[in-house]
Parts: sequence; C-alpha cells; structure tokens
Amino acid sequence: MHRSASRLTRVLACAAVPVILTVAGCSSDSGKESGSDGGKKPNSSSSSKPSGKPSATLEKAAFATLPDPCKAVQGGTIDTLVPEAKDKNGSATKSNDLASRASCSWNGLDEDGLKGSQYRWLSISFFRYDSHASLGSANKRAEEQYNKQVELSKASEGAQNVKAEAAGGIGDQGTSVVYSVKKDVDFFNTTIVARAQNVVVTLDYNGAAYEGAGAPDQAKLLQDAIAAAKEAVASIDAANKQQPEQPKSEQPQSPQPAQ
Repeated sequence: MHRSASRLTRVLACAAVPVILTVAGCSSDSGKESGSDGGKKPNSSSSSKPSGKPSATLEKAAFATLPDPCKAVQGGTIDTLVPEAKDKNGSATKSNDLASRASCSWNGLDEDGLKGSQYRWLSISFFRYDSHASLGSANKRAEEQYNKQVELSKASEGAQNVKAEAAGGIGDQGTSVVYSVKKDVDFFNTTIVARAQNVVVTLDYNGAAYEGAGAPDQAKLLQDAIAAAKEAVASIDAANKQQPEQPKSEQPQSPQPAQ
C-alpha cells in the first residue's frame, strides 16, 4: 500500500512539470522503480544534458508600424497624378488590423471641353510582417509577399502586353509591371511593388482617355508611379522614427514617500 501511494505521488509530480523535464527526470525515476538499473541512482551527467538544440532567435522586425496610407504621398503628388481628384484626402480601405495592412485610393476625371477627358486612378497598399517561430523572419515573410504581389500583377485579368522589370532605388527591392486592359476604352496600368525590410508596398496607377482625348503617355505614367512609390517607401521610415527622449532634468520625478 505504501509502495503504491509513493509511486502515484511521483507520477502526479511528473505530470505537473514541462515535457522537456518529464523526459529527463521522470523516465529515469520509473527505471529505478522497475529495478532496471539495479537500484542505482541515475547518472547525473547524462540526465542534465539538453534534450535538443535551442531554436535560433529570429530577427526583430525593423518596422513596428505603418504610415497612414492616405498621407503616404504629398498633396502635390496627388495633384500631379490625379488631377481633379474627387477627394484629395483619399479613400481609406477598412482594415481590422491597421498595424499589418492598410491602403488608400484616389480617382478623378479631368475634363477639358472639346479636347476630351482624362481619367486617373491611384491606389497605395502596405503589408507589414513580424517574425514568427513557425513562419520565419519578418524580412523573409515580406519577401515572399513581395514576390507574390509581382506575380499577381503580371497575371491581372485582361492584361495585355505585360512588361515587368526591376525598379531600382525603391527600398530593398522594386519591380514595375506595365500593361494595358481593353474595356470601353484602353486603360494603361502601372504597378510598382517595393519592399522595405519587413514592409511591402504595392502602388497601382492607371489612366484612360475619354471623348476623343489623346491616350495617356505610358512612359509618363511609369515615371510618376515610381516617384510616388519612393515617397510611400520613405513614409514607412518616417512613421517609425522614435520621438526624442526628454532631457533628464525635464523628466517627471517619482513621488517621495511620506516621512
């Protein structure tokens, strides 16, 4: 009876400790109970050995927050890219996690009487990633998203004459994808996908001409899109800059205990 109670106590004690300790400590105790080691104490040097190699520490994400997508480019840039924008402040897309994904868009129709009208649409999206033990480092996850966005842009529905090439000077990686889509009129599309460490920026910019206006200049659309993408990438760094610390003399003092 005493032997059974003693064994139950040891079993419950083993169940209450982490698994890694259960393997090292409780298994050797059960061996003693069964007499497999002849009643000798387990070798302390072998029982203290780690059960496995420690996992590598993942890098900390470079950027912890995202900029306001509707303020990621300057007002003057919006005036240039989207003349006569319906709302110069942009229209933000709803998100339940603004620290990880956010986007904003603008559109406008610039009418010029008998010369016709020019339509422009601009969208800026941000995706931010953290390091995750089972998914990988923040930068690796962002790079995977970057490659995915490039491929999605090249496979856009109805895309014709697709041309993708590297776009230097935009973050750590940059690619431009240019194509046209035939609707009621020809739409000329430019997508810039860029990665700044653990954040991916996707900028879509397209234009079309109505009522006899001349077709948009694709080279100019690309030039303007690259300039706006650089602003958007720069806004990530600006949003993550820490506020300067107060001088020690200005920091609030802790209250002194009453005498």
